[in-house]
Amino acid sequence: MDVEGEVPAAAAAAIANGLGGGEEASPAPFSAEQLDVEAYAAQYSGRTRLARLVFIAERCGVEAMQLEALRMAYDEIKKGEDVQLHRDVALKINGRLGPRYGLDQAWVDTVSRRAEQRKEKLENELNGYRTNLIKESIRMGYNDIGDFFYAHGQLSDAFKSYIRTRDYCTTSKHIVQMCMNVILVSIELGQFAHVSNYVSKAEQTPDSLDPTIVAKLRAAAGLANLETKKYKLAARKFVETGIELGNNYSEVIAPQDVAVYGALCALASFDRSDLKSKVIDNINFRNFLELVPEVRELVNDFYASRYGSCLGHLEKLKPNLLLDIHLHEHVETLYTDIRHKAIIQYTLPFISVDLNTMATAFKTSVSMLEKELAALITENKIQARIDSHNKILYARHADQRNTTFQRVLQTGNEFERDVKSMLLRANLLKHDYIQRSGPRKM
Repeated sequence: MDVEGEVPAAAAAAIANGLGGGEEASPAPFSAEQLDVEAYAAQYSGRTRLARLVFIAERCGVEAMQLEALRMAYDEIKKGEDVQLHRDVALKINGRLGPRYGLDQAWVDTVSRRAEQRKEKLENELNGYRTNLIKESIRMGYNDIGDFFYAHGQLSDAFKSYIRTRDYCTTSKHIVQMCMNVILVSIELGQFAHVSNYVSKAEQTPDSLDPTIVAKLRAAAGLANLETKKYKLAARKFVETGIELGNNYSEVIAPQDVAVYGALCALASFDRSDLKSKVIDNINFRNFLELVPEVRELVNDFYASRYGSCLGHLEKLKPNLLLDIHLHEHVETLYTDIRHKAIIQYTLPFISVDLNTMATAFKTSVSMLEKELAALITENKIQARIDSHNKILYARHADQRNTTFQRVLQTGNEFERDVKSMLLRANLLKHDYIQRSGPRKM
């Protein structure tokens, strides 16, 4: 058998820039080599940019990359008002970038003083609105306080303030705005049950939703399902995400992420027909895949049974996938699922498979391959048996011809039995050979 295969793994990512506004995608910051931190961070905005930079710094294990991520995070924080995050990043830098990137106590004091004044003003305004029972003003007041807490990194307080606007929403637009705010904070808090709940609430608003909002809700639902390891549901949400998403949700997710997360979850959970119809032939999702050529190619390679090329792409991309804030803890699971699907599809067409040839295709040892196949056979995912002496896998394909003959014979026997029963009954009735009960005794 000439089937390609290389060491697999279970996730792939590649992030390019673009989608939306007719702009061409720039070179992907995720590549087989070292991650381009600056290009990667440019895809995001707001707190998720900071969170991703800090995550890379904690996980990369390369000091140059770590310091680059921390430097960018430090500069970005100084544009905002989160003093606690400033302290944390300055502590992580620990003087390695010189005095300019140390704890700026003067900035901390200034921002903190201004924050106290702003908070007091917002609370006084809200109290006035509540006294006057101005419903719309109360809603806006809670929103403003939620925005204030969010900007200062007090996410739990922001969540509570956004939730309180629910009782003062008077239109569908207000409800959707409340849901989007709650979803944003919930994603950052890691409370994905709230994300799913408020996505559903937003989708159930009476008025038709703007296509961009629908795309954002699909992407948020995909993230929630990914984080809860519901990979098939996650794949469905990501492949249904509209191209209207563009760069409009950069505070949560980039369009390249939709392509990467959707493709990997689909490879791990979809069968061949779904992979063809919902991913490869999906014109809408194809627009996302075009931003990440590596992922587009590995999907096509997997469907075309070019497992060597597919798994090779995955292996090269793995180091950078482990630096993705949402995908990192799912990489091993997705790699394993995709590899197992490749092994199953590799063996499916054949009556027997030479394990030496297969091990070469998957760039592993025969003994390791035997263990993988034994596990899949035990889990009833492959119907086969292993000849360990001759290193051959024999498939237990059902003998369709013999099964058909047996079914025909069984059907014929049942038909003959039924006909004989009918004839016997007819003869009994014809000769009036019927047992009747005698008269009842009183």
